[in-house]
Amino acid sequence: MATVVVVGLGPAGPDLLTEAAARAIDRIPQRYVRTARHPAAGAVPDAHSFDDVYERAASIDEVYAEIVDALAEAAAASGEVLYAVPGSPLVAERTVELLRADERVDVDVVPGLSFLDVAWTRLGVDPVAAGVRVVDGRRFAAEAAGERGPLLVAQCDAKDVLSDVKLAPGESHPAEVVVLQRLGLPDESVRTVAWDDLDRAVEADHLTSIFLPVGAPPIAAEVARFAELVHTLRERCPWDREQTHRSLTRHLLEETYEVLEAIEKLDDPDGVDHLEEELGDLLFQVVFHATLAAEAGWFTLADVATGIHEKLVHRHPHVFGDVQAETAGQVMKNWEQIKREEKGRASIMEGIPGDLPSLLYAHKVQRKAVSAGVEVDPVDIGDAATDEEVGALLFGVVALARRAGVDPEAALRATAARFRDDFMRKEHNDG
Repeated sequence: MATVVVVGLGPAGPDLLTEAAARAIDRIPQRYVRTARHPAAGAVPDAHSFDDVYERAASIDEVYAEIVDALAEAAAASGEVLYAVPGSPLVAERTVELLRADERVDVDVVPGLSFLDVAWTRLGVDPVAAGVRVVDGRRFAAEAAGERGPLLVAQCDAKDVLSDVKLAPGESHPAEVVVLQRLGLPDESVRTVAWDDLDRAVEADHLTSIFLPVGAPPIAAEVARFAELVHTLRERCPWDREQTHRSLTRHLLEETYEVLEAIEKLDDPDGVDHLEEELGDLLFQVVFHATLAAEAGWFTLADVATGIHEKLVHRHPHVFGDVQAETAGQVMKNWEQIKREEKGRASIMEGIPGDLPSLLYAHKVQRKAVSAGVEVDPVDIGDAATDEEVGALLFGVVALARRAGVDPEAALRATAARFRDDFMRKEHNDG
């Protein structure tokens, strides 16, 4: 089996390199370093650096994947290669995590001194007693979800990472953070920075991390607290105990329309607060249905969140994969094709809810047709028609139907259904 021997370079210069790491470096001639921009990288002579991958890759995930592939191929060719990483191999080192999960190679880890060992000393913190959690700055929003701190955030190696960290908690953040840079080196820096200045006052580099004390509860904690409240209501409130999925449908519909109404009134003085309130009422309905499902042993709120997360990742290959989509139209075309394959549908028209209001039903039918390259000729009032002009046209059509004794809801639904059926017949014949 091809083997990758991973050594830790320690947090600073070569003087903190372990003897075991030095012996591995001397023994293995084919050497790689994740980055040459580390104070101890010079202790690995004749090593290939992956700094060029960082410069050309479109995302950090692509960087990690390319590094792992390159190491696996090199190990397969020579039997054994050395891979040197900053700090300790198993502390905030995503490439090593991916390597250990890769079936193409065996991974032999040689521990190194971590920057954490120096950080705890500089901070004067016992991480065990304080319950500090270490998270990756590039995955801060996901890894810090549900955590109040204290947190040590590693890999804060760029201004955009600091910006993402600053924005992730919304208003639930500490007033100040401690910024640690180049620990163990002559120009070491440990200083306190105001939260709002984090991405302005700090010149981020590859040896930058930040320490967050206990802060306000973030998003995941609030959602968990709310889910527990709904569970309590089900146990203790007579009205809530009586509800079923079907009895709640009217409330779900009402709350949805109230959200839509709040969106229409966003420009009012209290419009934003009103939308926040109505979204909360709608969230209550979602969590209530998930609570009922959990009681029946069907699924939980976590399952709902996991399911929609996986679905959105799968349906956005232009974001998370290698599919190209430069316009919204291309995105919708890809979306419909993926959805059709997922559901095993013979037509992209399948799956449109029959109980939709006819105007929304017609809109959905047309949108699906457009995603397949079939456009519906509009009434000629100009391509740049305003909301007001389109609304007036629709209002006039309703007046026309009233005078003619025609039910506009039924008429539009029938026309949309005929278009749908004609499209499906053509789709079948072309297939």
